[in-house]
Amino acid sequence: MKFIVSSSLLLKQLQAISGVLSTNNTLPILDNFLFELSDSEIRISASDLETTMTSRINVDMAEGAGLVAIPAKILTETLKTFSDIPVTLDIDPGNFGVSLIAGEGKYRLAGQNGEEYPKVPEIENAASVSIESDILYRAISKTIYAASTDDLRPAMAGIYCELSDEGTLFVATDAHKLVRYQRNDVKADQSSGFILPKKPLNQLRLILQHDEIPVQIEYTDKNARFTFKNIIMTCRLIEGKYPNYSAVIPASNPNKMTIDRQPFLNAIRRVSIFSNQATYQVKLKIAGSELTMSAEDLDYSNEAYERLTCHYDGQDLEIGFNSKFMVEMLNNLDTEQVMLSMSEPNRAGLITPVNSENKDEDILMLVMPVMLGS
Repeated sequence: MKFIVSSSLLLKQLQAISGVLSTNNTLPILDNFLFELSDSEIRISASDLETTMTSRINVDMAEGAGLVAIPAKILTETLKTFSDIPVTLDIDPGNFGVSLIAGEGKYRLAGQNGEEYPKVPEIENAASVSIESDILYRAISKTIYAASTDDLRPAMAGIYCELSDEGTLFVATDAHKLVRYQRNDVKADQSSGFILPKKPLNQLRLILQHDEIPVQIEYTDKNARFTFKNIIMTCRLIEGKYPNYSAVIPASNPNKMTIDRQPFLNAIRRVSIFSNQATYQVKLKIAGSELTMSAEDLDYSNEAYERLTCHYDGQDLEIGFNSKFMVEMLNNLDTEQVMLSMSEPNRAGLITPVNSENKDEDILMLVMPVMLGS
């Protein structure tokens, strides 16, 4: 088994899929890339058992066929040192030793039998939907930061995806903040809902960032498969029932503040520097067209105040929020203005974009208040 391929092309494909590799694998063979040579095409896979990514590339020359597992770190680090030159990989079928020949250099790696590499789960009788990559990238980016990091609540550690003939919905929450991202221009023939883990979604986000291509999503009750360009990613879905997120979204929010997003964001950043580093609480006092923001840390006698003008419709209100959550949410909106809708100081606030140019998109962000001291 032998093939010749461009070093930069090979490195680019390895880097695209290497993000799924884990640093603490239970199976040592998962520290390797799986190479499968067939005709003039190489299929390269990386896996952590939960997620598998496979990339296909055409090679300049191929002899034989077969499977071999090649150490991921040493191969990637070696390829990084080359300019764009042809490299030859020659695999001994007897002991799976790998000879890498590049220019005047020759390097040997200890490979393993590729047949021992875990197989990708089959996805049979799957439902499917096609989503443009820029839409999927945006849906992931707008929600993933709100997902929980608590391993004790695995269902909340992923993004809930709900598909129907009316549109597509992505939801993430950690019980302190929640983001609901809706698209009415992505529709599925049959209704279904599943929870996607964060790790593969982060990989998708990195790869899809600069592309405008269709992504085919196939899914069953246990696995999902994403196919685009020359890459296939298969991941295991998170089991369990997602929380009833709609029940925590307040139906009545009579107090509505509209404000320029960037000045609001910058002011929260400044004021929060002086907040208590346990709660990161910033207090909003809204009266008429004036918003006063304040924060204090009594332990260090730090305090800050800042005033902004806004458009406010509602009763005078004082409410506290975690500034970190507010900054994350405002950072993930791109309209000039945002609306903060509230009811009571102990009820969640809703942040929504104002005058969004994309009429097919609906974003709602919920943030729980931090109770104000007397």
